[in-house]
Amino acid sequence: MRATLMYGPGDVRVEDVPDSTIKQPTDALVRITASCICGSDLHPYHSMDAAHGPARMGHELIGIVEDTGSAVTTLRKGDLVVAPFAISDNTCEFCRENLQTSCTHHEAGFWDGIPDEGGQAEAVRVPLADGTLVKLPVAPDSALMPSLLTLADVLGTGYHAAKMADVKPGNRVTVIGDGAVGLMAVLSAKRLGAEQIILMGRHQTRTALGREFGATDVVAARGEEGISQVRELTGGHGSHVVLEAVGHMPAYEQAIGVVRPGGVVSRVGVPQYEDAPIGFGSLFRHNIRLAGGPAPVRAYIDQLLPDILDGTIEPGKVFDATTDLDGIPAGYKDMDDRTSLKVLIKP
Repeated sequence: MRATLMYGPGDVRVEDVPDSTIKQPTDALVRITASCICGSDLHPYHSMDAAHGPARMGHELIGIVEDTGSAVTTLRKGDLVVAPFAISDNTCEFCRENLQTSCTHHEAGFWDGIPDEGGQAEAVRVPLADGTLVKLPVAPDSALMPSLLTLADVLGTGYHAAKMADVKPGNRVTVIGDGAVGLMAVLSAKRLGAEQIILMGRHQTRTALGREFGATDVVAARGEEGISQVRELTGGHGSHVVLEAVGHMPAYEQAIGVVRPGGVVSRVGVPQYEDAPIGFGSLFRHNIRLAGGPAPVRAYIDQLLPDILDGTIEPGKVFDATTDLDGIPAGYKDMDDRTSLKVLIKP
């Protein structure tokens, strides 16, 4: 079968690899029908140590079950399923608390920690299939497929940002970042009733989509100028909630600059730094809370799926390009160059 491998910074290749097969009784073998490139895939695209390559890529996928291990009880051949980006048994203590990203099962973890598997491929072995995979009540050729694919990561991640910040009706919310996750954070804040949603981004096609998803204002400026504009839009006090969907230190500093006293900064952009200021001069002085983390998207699928099925939300609009496996290396470059927002892959 064919799969995507990253050899080092900027070096993505689609190659023949051994077929994925059932290895454990709790596995399922899934033929992938839709996957995508994630903004977080661009972090190793910039900085991966070639000594750690080649690494199989992809952690968002929909597919059809082709085979199951002897211990799998909830799935059968032919089921259409979506796979969250974290593997979980969905039964342990933390999973029952909706923290599937902290599942205690020894096979749990993220897709990038599973050797020789990845979603940007023709097929994949899914560990802990009963807990990880969620059946979808549509046909594989459904027009809803792009939106359903967002359940694997970006929609659940944007929703997690808003949930961890406890967005409430009437809140003023600022979203930092106009990538796919930032736009999903806008959609989620709107869904939870935010009164004002300020999107900080400078790419007009993306911010236009942000407005469609519910942004009331757009601030293109960064740094002190951007902070000043947000504070002006919020009556001088800042936002009750800041959803940080970038992961770089300037975005965190911007978040601190626009959050209201007593407010919350919720981070879901994968942090590309180790030390963030949290002391008296940043968070402590004004009773600002820091929240966020890797999204347990498995916990949100049942909540968000009905809104996709009935057309209440259309998160699949974040996909602005589609390719087959051969086009994946170019898809990475396009996303890195910001000529594509998010690339859908149809093997």
